[in-house]
Parts: sequence; structure tokens; C-alpha cells
Amino acid sequence: MTALLWKHDEAATATGGQSTAPWTADGVSIDSRTLEENDLFIAIVGPNFDGHDFVDKAFASGANAAMVSHVLGEAKETRPLLLVEDTQKGLDNLAKAARNRASARITAITGSVGKTSTKEALRLVLEPQGPTAASMGNLNNQWGVPLSLSRMPRDSAFGVFELGMNHPGEIAPLSELARPHVAVITSVEPVHSEFFTSVAHIAEAKAEIFHGMSGGAAILPRENPFFPVLAETAREQGITHIIGFGAHPEADARLVECDFQPLFSHITAEVSGITVSYRLDIPGRHWAINSLAVLAAVDALHGGVKTAAETLSTLKAIEGRGCHYCLSTPSGDFYLFDESYNASPASMRAAISVLSRTPPKGAGRRIAVLGDMLELGEHSAPMHACLARDLERAKINLVFTAGKEMEHLRNALPVEMCGGHAANAAALAPMVKAALKPGDVITVKGSYSSRMRDVVAALKDMDTATPQVVDGK
Repeated sequence: MTALLWKHDEAATATGGQSTAPWTADGVSIDSRTLEENDLFIAIVGPNFDGHDFVDKAFASGANAAMVSHVLGEAKETRPLLLVEDTQKGLDNLAKAARNRASARITAITGSVGKTSTKEALRLVLEPQGPTAASMGNLNNQWGVPLSLSRMPRDSAFGVFELGMNHPGEIAPLSELARPHVAVITSVEPVHSEFFTSVAHIAEAKAEIFHGMSGGAAILPRENPFFPVLAETAREQGITHIIGFGAHPEADARLVECDFQPLFSHITAEVSGITVSYRLDIPGRHWAINSLAVLAAVDALHGGVKTAAETLSTLKAIEGRGCHYCLSTPSGDFYLFDESYNASPASMRAAISVLSRTPPKGAGRRIAVLGDMLELGEHSAPMHACLARDLERAKINLVFTAGKEMEHLRNALPVEMCGGHAANAAALAPMVKAALKPGDVITVKGSYSSRMRDVVAALKDMDTATPQVVDGK
């Protein structure tokens, strides 16, 4: 049985609103399409939609109540409503109340790359150690963070929340809502460059995660050139417990040894003097390094580091973020890395590195299928073109590209490496399918809006059996 999350009187007190009738809710939703029975539906007014237009649909889908600023559709006397002046402020206030009533130890995670995967890994290892609430998917913006907080059960022992941004000033208010005990910054890289004048300014924006903290711990990438700046900013916020993670010899959560295999890694690490060894069934140095941030967070939360390391062996990649499939066709098998959810220069290089370490079968080849990296502003052309050097060094056999920005990469590649180019992912997919041979290893990657998932879907449709996720065992 799902635990009761909100009652009408508690929610009214939290938001300063007025309930038209008694109600209870087991969950909170801002999307009538994904709403579950017994949810409280919040009619958010966004740039493209007004949630008030979907209140009737929400009730038809099983909502127990709706938070609204005005009434549309059915008369208010016939529906359990929570009337507030502004539904965004109402959501924020509900989040604050959920945070205040919970005794959970809160971790907030941000970073240029790796924040969602790190959040999921931390959730995984904390759940055996106590009830854990966490952001679903990448709910990390001005709607997603308060929504995630408002869903936190009052008996949670831990809370893990992702904070995202693409403009300065966006993380600070999210941190002030979450008020984390532990802050994790996975990396600082040139992403969202369209909205920042330098990577240093990106570092400043990521450091806004400390704004909602009063003491606690900051877990920072020790090898990143902005580590000193991040650490100093944390200290200025009153955070004295600074934990560096990575392979750096001065890291507090340090990579001691790592055996990188094509489909998994064997890792030995030292975390605050505790030595742990574990297997990670997701390949890549970036995964190994981020696992250290996870263990450091567990230690800062006073959890069991050794237990967490053991649990990491059950971690699986998220769809679009490193899932590896073995696909069977009448002509033979090939292998697919699905990295289609997002892309930045740093994550592109990481994906290329993983592909380079994965041996094809027989006469197979290493093939990269790449879509545009977005929000790079005036730096976009050189950042795309520079990938050519990484691909050549990694001995990638063929490169297929999609999108206007990827034309810069295509033009920088040796002719023999160019598999094909198309204006978009949908047009590129048939070209990739036609070129495949048995034993090929393919990585598909691009920013979300480049829709490289269309290529992934087309390749998976070639499978004559159910695609098998490969876990390296």
C-alpha cells in the first residue's frame, strides 16, 4: 500500500491556499499524461502550456485533487481543489514543506556531464541502507526539483536530487529549496557555451549548488582544473568538509587501480582510508571516476562505504546513457552502444574512448554515429571539428554524422573515415543500416534534440530476436 503523502489541510497550510473539500494524495504530478491514480495534480503555467487546461483530464485519469489558481471546466464545488494565488509558488512551497518535515540526509548533484547517472548510482547504493527518495529521470529544473522534493515521503532516510542549469543563476534557488547536506559536482566542462562567456563562468554557475548549504560536505572532481575555485567557493559558504574524487594522488576518494575491459571495469579505490574493490558492469573511465563520487557521498552521509561498493556491482546503464545491446540479424550479430540521450565535447570523447576499447568480432569495424552537440554558441564549429583528432587516435573505422553542426566534423575527417552525412538522424538511419556488417561495434551519440535515438530505434528494429542488453558477465 502506498504511503499517504499529502492531506488537504497540510497542503493548504504549506501553500497558503484553500482546499474546497477534504482530500488526500499518494503522489504529486504536473503532467496529466503521466499522472497516477490518487495524485495531486498541479496546474503549472509554462511557456507552451497552461496546466489549467488539463485539470479535467487529470481528474479523469484518477487525480484526487488539483492545485489551481483559477477554475476552468467543472465547477469548483464538484472537484477537490487547492486554490492558490500562483501554482509555481504553490509547488515551491509544497517542496519547502516536504523538505522541512523530513529528517532525510539530502544530497544535491550537478555537473556538466554525468549528473543523472551519478544520481541514479547514488540512489541505488543508498536504498539498501535506508528509505531513499530521488529525482525521477532528469527532473532537475525549476519544475523538476520542487516536484521531486514534494514527492519525498516523510519517513525518507536519504534524498538524492539532481540540479541542472543552462543559464547563470538557475542552480542557486534550486539549492535553497533542497538545502543539501552534501553537494556533488561531477565535472565542469564547456557545455551550454552559448549562454556563458567562458568555462570559468560555468564553474561559477555550478558552484551555486552551495548556496542552500549551511556546513555539510562538498564532493568535487579533484582532477578538474576548476577544483581550487570550487573548493574555495565552498569554503566561503561555510563548508569545511571538502572531498576530492578521482585519480589525483591527493584525492580523498582515490582511484587506486582499474582494469578497463570492453564491457566492464574492475576497480580498487580508497575512500577516507577505506580500501574497496568492486566490479562496475558499465565500461569507461568516466563511469569509474563518477563511482568514486558516489562512494564519497555515501561516506559523507555516514553510510556504509563497503556495502555501497558491493551494491555498485549491480548498477546498469540508463537507456540512452551507455546501454550496450547485442543485436542479431540474418547476416550476423553486431553490437550497439546507445549514448543518444545527450552530448558534449567531454562526453563525446568519453564515448569514443569506450568504443576504442571495444574489439569488433571477426571482420567487424568500430563505427561512430554522431549527431550535433548543441548550445555551444560561437565555439560550436571548432569543438565539432576537433573531434576528428579523437576519432583518428581511437582508430575508429567509420564515422556517420547528422546535422548542420556535424558538417564541421565531416569536413575535418579523412575521406576514408567518412561513412556518410545527412541533415538529420531520420535521414541518416538508412545509411547506417545499409553499411553494417557482422561483428561491427557501433556507438550512437548526440544531443537530445538531435534525435539520435531515431538511429538507435532503427538499428534495434533490425534485430530478429529481442535485443539483449549486455552486462559484461
